[in-house]
Amino acid sequence: MTDGETPTAPRGRLDKRQAIIGAALRVFAREGYGQASIDVIAAEAGVAKPTIYNHLGGKENLFRHVLAEIAARSNAKTLAALQTFPTDPQDLRNHLNTVGLRLAECFVDEQSSALRRLLHAEIGRFPDLFDAVLDSGPNQATEALAGRLARLANAGYLTIEDPIRAARQFVALLTDELPAMSALGTRPVDPDDLERAVVAGVDTFLRAFATAPPEPQPGPAVGRAESLPR
Repeated sequence: MTDGETPTAPRGRLDKRQAIIGAALRVFAREGYGQASIDVIAAEAGVAKPTIYNHLGGKENLFRHVLAEIAARSNAKTLAALQTFPTDPQDLRNHLNTVGLRLAECFVDEQSSALRRLLHAEIGRFPDLFDAVLDSGPNQATEALAGRLARLANAGYLTIEDPIRAARQFVALLTDELPAMSALGTRPVDPDDLERAVVAGVDTFLRAFATAPPEPQPGPAVGRAESLPR
C-alpha cells in the first residue's frame, strides 16, 4: 500500500483507476473544474495524491479522461437498451414505449447527467471535448438507433427520409422534459412522470413517422404509462 492511502482503498491498478474516475466525476460535478482539486479527489477516491498522477496525470488530463470514460460507459448502457429495439413488432407503439423508457432511464442516469452538466459548464475552457465526447458516445448511439429506425422503415412500419435526423428527433421527443424534471440531473425523476414523458414522446413520433395513423390512446397518459412493462 502506498503511504497515505486508506486501508479500504481498492486494490489493483484497474480498481484504483475506476475509483479515481468515479471520485473525480463526483468532485468535478459538485465543485466544477476550476474549484476541484486533486487533493479532494484523492481523498474521495481513498488513494494517495501521487497515485492519481501516476495513473491519470494532472487535473486537466484527469478531467479529459473522466469525460471520455463516462461517455463510453453511458454509450454502452444506451447501446444495451437498443438491443431490445423491435425489428418486426406486433405492437409498434408498445415496443417503442418499452425501448423509449430504457433510453430515458439512461438519459437521467446520475453519471450521464453529470457528464452533460460538465460539458455545458466547461465548453469554453475545453471546446474540443464537446466533439470528442459526442464521438465516443452520443453519435454512436444515434447511428445505432438510426439503423434500427431505417429497418422499421424498410419493413413498412415507418416513413423516414433521413434516419439520422429521425433518430435525433426520437430521442429529443423522449427527453425534452427530463432536464426540467430532474433539475438538470440533480434530483431523481418520479418513475410515473418518466413513463408519461416517454409515452407522449412516442405518440408524437408515431404521429409524424408511422405509415398508418396511430391507434388512439385508451385514456389519460398516466393510464397508458402504467401499462408499460418493467
